[in-house]
Amino acid sequence: MDTLSYKTISANKATVNKEWVLVDAEGQTLGRLASKVAKLLRGKHKPNFTPHVDCGDNVIVINAEKINLTGNKWNDKTYIRHTGYPGGQRSLSATELFGKDPARIVEKSVKGMLPKNKLGADLFRNLNVVVGSEHTHEAQKPKTINLNDFN
Repeated sequence: MDTLSYKTISANKATVNKEWVLVDAEGQTLGRLASKVAKLLRGKHKPNFTPHVDCGDNVIVINAEKINLTGNKWNDKTYIRHTGYPGGQRSLSATELFGKDPARIVEKSVKGMLPKNKLGADLFRNLNVVVGSEHTHEAQKPKTINLNDFN
């Protein structure tokens, strides 16, 4: 019996194959979009996925201003932060945050679905969210992915 064929191949920084992916957020529901983008960033769709290595793709999300929220979430969903001072808790509704910067609402939802450690911070740097359909990464020749076909 050839036992060498049963060795598990573990990816590392040198052997990983990172690509550039373009995702259109127009008409997508926020949470479903975020979970699929997080899966792309993490690399879970690849056969050589390794949990402790950044083996995901670089993702560009365009048309962030055209996302949907279901139900009453535009008014009821709150984003809470703290200034660091006593009594410094501040909150914004989804509508208020969307009014300030529509890209931030997508970034926050994707970041919440990534690991809460150094690897998660590195993965988040591979995400670019853009308002509108023009982005600055044309030189990387990103491959367009339809998230409705992606599981």
